[in-house]
Amino acid sequence: MRVGIPKEIKTREYRVGLTPGSVRELTHHGHQVVVETGAGDGIGCPDAAYRAAGADVVGSAAEVFAAADLVVKVKEPQPSELALLRDGQILFTYLHLAPDPAQTRALVESGATAIAYETVTDGLGRLPLLAPMSEVAGRMSIQVGAHCLEKEQGGAGILLGGVPGVAPAKVVVVGGGVVGGNATRMAVGLGARVVVLDRSLARLAQIDELLLNTVETAFATLDNIEHHVLEADLLIGAVLVPGAAAPRLVSRQLVAAMRPGSVLVDVAIDQGGCFETSKPTTHAAPTFVAEGMVHYCVTNMPGAVARTSAFALNNATLPFVLALADKGLVRALSEDPHFRAGLNVHHGRVTHAAVARDLGYAFTAPEAALSD
Repeated sequence: MRVGIPKEIKTREYRVGLTPGSVRELTHHGHQVVVETGAGDGIGCPDAAYRAAGADVVGSAAEVFAAADLVVKVKEPQPSELALLRDGQILFTYLHLAPDPAQTRALVESGATAIAYETVTDGLGRLPLLAPMSEVAGRMSIQVGAHCLEKEQGGAGILLGGVPGVAPAKVVVVGGGVVGGNATRMAVGLGARVVVLDRSLARLAQIDELLLNTVETAFATLDNIEHHVLEADLLIGAVLVPGAAAPRLVSRQLVAAMRPGSVLVDVAIDQGGCFETSKPTTHAAPTFVAEGMVHYCVTNMPGAVARTSAFALNNATLPFVLALADKGLVRALSEDPHFRAGLNVHHGRVTHAAVARDLGYAFTAPEAALSD
């Protein structure tokens, strides 16, 4: 199979779909790999490293898309990339379609097959291709939140861990999954007072046990959310409904009632955000103030630590890329129901139930779409 790796063009996105090590695995399996020049520069992997791994380096994204049967990316295709997709081509990347009707429509109209990293599952119901970036984003959320709490950044001027005689910041994490768990670990490590809200008692018990009673856990009722949000110096949105738009758990009215200078980091922004006041931002302009509170809502947070993120992502995605290349689309997805859960769009049909529901498309079961 011919595998293409274009350079990412989303604002200040430095990750790359495949590292030279992953390319070497593909060429060892007999596949042809085409890489756009400069694709790996942001993670310290120059064109020479890709050539040494057996790839052909070309001068433009158009050449990559024209040559490739399978395009491997990191972020959702931008408008200029959507225009390059063709009928029968496979796109494997993060998509986050539920809050993005324009991208969904373009993918449907292209006739291409779009497989989303974020909806591939495993035997335990986890999301193995989302997990590495959720780990990064969860840990980063505390770093950026602590920075935004500084007075010069618009925050209240609070040191996250406090000092002897002065109380630490209160960090409230809404959602106890991979993002929330990693955010909690970082916040505890920096000496903050931490509260985690979730609707899974099992997950709350696990967090409590892992962190040896150093955090407060609370069941995510409306009352508990309101109580703790109003006391938060730093609020982390870490809610995920796989494939679907994130639920808006914190209203504009509640945000307005927080202490002035509080900071909100909405890691759920890729799926539309879980705070009513959230709107997507970029690394070029990461924050804004709404209702007197600093908001950080960057849609590609892990891109700021591109080298760590790219290698972590490749560790997870490479087996799936090899399966597609070695077996072809139909066999790879037919043999693995967890991989098949990643199929979002196929030959003009929406094949993920949550995306179809949220955007008003007819749903076609992946099995039915593949059998045609």
